[in-house]
Amino acid sequence: MIRLILTRLALSILLVLVASAAIFFLMSLVPGDPARTILGANATPELVARLREQLGLDRPLALQYGTWLAGAVRGDLGESVLSGDPVISLIVARIPVTLSLLLLSTLVIAVLGTVLGLLSAIRGGALGRLLDAVSLVGLALPSYWVAIVLVALFAVAIRIFPATGYIAFGDDPGRWLLSLILPVAALSLGGVTIVAKQMRDSALDVLSRDYIRVLRATGIRERNILFKHILRNAALPSLTVLGITVVGALMGAVFVENVFVLPGLGSLVTQATTSHDLPVVLGVGVFFTLFVIVVNLVIDILYGLLNPKVRVR
Repeated sequence: MIRLILTRLALSILLVLVASAAIFFLMSLVPGDPARTILGANATPELVARLREQLGLDRPLALQYGTWLAGAVRGDLGESVLSGDPVISLIVARIPVTLSLLLLSTLVIAVLGTVLGLLSAIRGGALGRLLDAVSLVGLALPSYWVAIVLVALFAVAIRIFPATGYIAFGDDPGRWLLSLILPVAALSLGGVTIVAKQMRDSALDVLSRDYIRVLRATGIRERNILFKHILRNAALPSLTVLGITVVGALMGAVFVENVFVLPGLGSLVTQATTSHDLPVVLGVGVFFTLFVIVVNLVIDILYGLLNPKVRVR
């Protein structure tokens, strides 16, 4: 298990480098000029050229990336081109919002998806057919569209939840949870259906095996069979699907945060991309990459705990 973790961490360093380089050079292809954005459309070409020189935007792209990378290794992600604020401080200020949204969504996807999948496998019938139908709907509907519908129904028409805004947990835990219910629901719908369907299929496969029939024939309680054998074995393929779903939710969070006007990293990177604020885009991109690495590492560890064969590889 320790060897597995060390191998994943070594590969993670390479992944961060590749991801940051890709973001940097792809952003250079996006139309826009930070100097022109700062000075306005009426600025003269001479003023724009002078500001570009001051910001270091006139240097070769490889040199710009090398300068940024040297600072990033020391923990300095640079400063925002537009505001002049350190990128680290901008990210730290918005991390709690995005992490709250992602962690709550992951919890909902894992718990609700597992419960629905197991119930569908055990009960079958109408519940199984309903899950198949809901799965198709959940996969087809994008999270931002679901977010808009939820706002229209539960914030405008019925007025149960707030339509926009975020309350910090430290200020009011109750209102914090209330402000995240609709965003979490919008972000979790597709993930819940995917995990539930995978769990249902895996549980049905385990239920069809001979040793389950033997356990039941020997008089072992159904609850013990469910938790010690069916759930443990069915959870292995579902963990992989859960990891992919959570990573997908990270991308969906960018759109959901903008719909609900949440001051998180998603809205920050949207604003930075529009204004061509490269240091901010790079900083958020590195954080997103680290989040994906952590999710995959946690999935690998859980997979190793459930499957002893992985620990010795």
